[in-house]
Amino acid sequence: MSKTIIEFKELGFQYRAQANPTLYNINLKVEKGEKILIAGPSGCGKSTMASLINGLIPFSYKGTITGSLLINGTESRKMSLFDISHIVGTVLQDSDAQFVGMTVAEDLAFALENDCIPQDRMKNRVHEVAKTLNLNSVLLHAPSELSGGQKQRVSVGGVMVSDVDLFLFDEPLANLDPKTGKQAIELIDELQKSTGAAVIIIEHRIEDVLHRPVDRIVLMNEGRIVSDTSPDELLSSKRLAECGVREPLYLTALKYAGVDIDPTIHPSSLEYLTLSEQHKEKVRQFFIANQKPKEAHPFEKLLEVKDLSFTYEKTHQKTLSDISVSIGKGEMIAIVGTNGAGKSTFSKVICGMETQDSGEILFGGSDFTALSIKERAEHVGYVMQNPNQMISNIMIFDEVAMGLRLRGVPEDEVKTRVEKALEICGLYKMRNWPISALSYGQKKRVTICSILVLEPDMMILDEPTAGQDYRNYTRIMEFLKDLNERGITIVMITHDMHLMLEYADRSIVFSDGRIIADMSCAEVLTNTDIVDRASLKETSLYHLAGHCGINDSTDFVQNFIYYERDNVRKHE
Repeated sequence: MSKTIIEFKELGFQYRAQANPTLYNINLKVEKGEKILIAGPSGCGKSTMASLINGLIPFSYKGTITGSLLINGTESRKMSLFDISHIVGTVLQDSDAQFVGMTVAEDLAFALENDCIPQDRMKNRVHEVAKTLNLNSVLLHAPSELSGGQKQRVSVGGVMVSDVDLFLFDEPLANLDPKTGKQAIELIDELQKSTGAAVIIIEHRIEDVLHRPVDRIVLMNEGRIVSDTSPDELLSSKRLAECGVREPLYLTALKYAGVDIDPTIHPSSLEYLTLSEQHKEKVRQFFIANQKPKEAHPFEKLLEVKDLSFTYEKTHQKTLSDISVSIGKGEMIAIVGTNGAGKSTFSKVICGMETQDSGEILFGGSDFTALSIKERAEHVGYVMQNPNQMISNIMIFDEVAMGLRLRGVPEDEVKTRVEKALEICGLYKMRNWPISALSYGQKKRVTICSILVLEPDMMILDEPTAGQDYRNYTRIMEFLKDLNERGITIVMITHDMHLMLEYADRSIVFSDGRIIADMSCAEVLTNTDIVDRASLKETSLYHLAGHCGINDSTDFVQNFIYYERDNVRKHE
């Protein structure tokens, strides 16, 4: 007999500081042993649902609750946060924010210590969980010393020790490189099978989550559940597009080829995708009909790096070794690779935030190392991943104007240049707004605008679309594409393989402080050796090509990119 862990009954919620409710009439049941994905665009209410399930509402976030939420049959409003934590284990998006122990072992034992478990039982349970999660070898390590994947395993272990009935994962793929993200989904799948607990995953990257099967996808939009059905049923409908959520890339390719998507072909899984010979022939004909010669754009060299090496003083470990690469004027490039491969360090050395041990940096043919950080910033602008770490003013206009004012630019010229930059960035109407009134995506635009106003030749952006849903992702990337077409060279550091395929002219791949590839994005994501060494993930288009008997998967992926750029994005 199934056991209901979570049950929403006509539940509504309105935050105290907001004029309108965030959730409306939510009805949802989660049974023991189920694995459910909650998806939807930013602001749809996913995170509020999570906060209700794990007790952060009403204990941390205040507001008005209507209707009912039962946890293991008990009204949640009658339970303490302590009671809820023994039923619901939450793994946060940011693993670092969840650590409390000086070592992995201490962190795993924390919940048991709070429950006053005898020490011998505590040690046994910690070792049992560590063995399950393959953490025995790092029990005495500090969490800060671990890789992204290991940190996530420790976070899972911290809630797993308490034998909870439900695991709640809040955006588990954020901040992880593609290979580690794939391993995270495999870990969640193994966890659900080994414990029999219910699992809820909150994530907008549907294709990545469906690397392992889920029982249901709950799709939300504007505070309501708009679909609660099987993955095959949802992916055969138009619901995702209507809500502005990205569908798996291989389904987009099938639709371009004229294949009708219905539940009988099992569209939720490439592994179990059932295509008839007629379907495969349509894909092959699409490939043939859209073949075109590879585009070659001769670019004038803008940035040239020769034999660059760098070592951090604290660790005495060489972070960059013999880096040689050039970037042309007007290119749009992706820098990819595993966490800690040297991507961000490379950018900081270029911008003068760090000083290389050896090697040359030439910009426009001149020695770039002779310039100060301030002087380099006039040529190369650096936009950090988190806009809140860059913003230091209250008003939008003042934030964008700050760089010019610090350079002593006359105020009338400041006004002209700021207004021009705000116009380009689609922020002119908001120029007198406080930054606090902006969404995360709009703040991102403000930080880009504050660099753009300095009129650099090149912009380096660290994870420009991190944390963005598909609609905001597209807005930001089309905006950057527009800047690129105005002549600004764009360099993007990213873990997003879709972004890389859709927008970049080529990819520079880092691994262990070295460049292991510099080629087209299609070539990178269809090369299994490079994918493995750089902790990337082959595009699903690569596997679709093989599924349909197309031998040249690289050309198939490249032709898909050309088709989308020429026939889809141009008309959007």
